[in-house]
Amino acid sequence: MSTSPAPDALLGPADIRELAAVLGVRPTKQRGQNFVIDANTVRRIVRTAEVRPDDVVVEVGPGLGSLTLALLETADRVTAVEIDDVLAGALPATIAARMPGRAERFALVHSDAMHVTELPGPAPTALVANLPYNVAVPVLLHMLENFPSIERTLVMVQSEVADRLAAGPGSKVYGVPSVKANWYAEVKRAGAIGRKVFWPAPNVDSGLVSLVRRTEPIRTTASRREVFAVVDAAFAQRRKTLRAALAGWAGSAARAEAALVAAGVSPQARGEALTVEEFARIAEAAPDRDRPDGTPVPTGTPGSPASPSPLEAPKRKDSE
Repeated sequence: MSTSPAPDALLGPADIRELAAVLGVRPTKQRGQNFVIDANTVRRIVRTAEVRPDDVVVEVGPGLGSLTLALLETADRVTAVEIDDVLAGALPATIAARMPGRAERFALVHSDAMHVTELPGPAPTALVANLPYNVAVPVLLHMLENFPSIERTLVMVQSEVADRLAAGPGSKVYGVPSVKANWYAEVKRAGAIGRKVFWPAPNVDSGLVSLVRRTEPIRTTASRREVFAVVDAAFAQRRKTLRAALAGWAGSAARAEAALVAAGVSPQARGEALTVEEFARIAEAAPDRDRPDGTPVPTGTPGSPASPSPLEAPKRKDSE
C-alpha cells in the first residue's frame, strides 16, 4: 500500500485558522509565534534544505505543523521539538489525520529545545526550522553543539538575524553569532521570505540561512568553550582594540597583548576583523593556559616568539 501523502495534505490559510480556532490558540509575541500558511513556501524550504529521502530531520518549533508535513513528504523521519503544551498535544493528531501513511515516521518531543540533549530514534542528519527571532541564535548553536550528526541545517529567522549569522569578517554586522556559527559550519544566506506567508504577518522580513557542517573541525588545541570565551570578550566591547577588549579575559591589557602577539594577531585589530581560526589561535595563546603536553604557553612579553600552532598562518594586515 502506498504511503504517499494526499495532494491536499499540507496546511493552507483556512486550515491553519481552523486548527487555531479549535485549539483556542492565539499566536503570542512572547514565543515569537508566526505560523506559515503557504504550502508553496514550506515546500520551497524543504527543497532549499536539500532534504533527502534518507534524512532524519529534527524540527524546532513546529507550531501547527505546516513545515512538519512538508518535511514528512520527503524525509525518512521527522522529530519535532515543541515547547507549547497545546501545540505539542495537537500535532500528532494533525499528522495522523493528514498523512496517516507517514505518521509512524513522526516523533514529538515536548520540551524546550534549549534543554534537549538527546532525541528518540536514529540520530538526526538535518535540522530544518522556523525559529522565533528572540531565541533563534541560542537554539541554533545549542542544537549544533549537542547533535554533531546534523550535517545540513536550514533555518528561517528574522532577516536581520540571518544577516548576522551569515556575515563575514569586516562586515558591520559580523559578530558573536557569525563567529560561533562558523565554528561549526559553512554559513550563507539562502533566500528571503515575504511577510504575507505568515499568520499573523510579522512586522519584519524573514530570511533563510544554510549551514553545512564542516567536514573537518577547526584545527586547534583550544576547546570550544575557550574559543567562545575569547569571542564573547572581543565583541563585548567591539569598538575597542583587542588589546583593550581582551584585558579582562587575559587579566590585563599587557597580558592580552602578549597573547595576541603570540597568536600572530595585531593588538590594534578589532574583533570584527578576525576569522574563527584567528580567535582559536588567541585562545591557544591564553595566559596561564597549558599546552597539551602540560608545559605553559610562552606569552610573557610582547614580541615573544609565537608558540607552535596547527593554525599558524602568515600575519594578517592590521584593521584599525
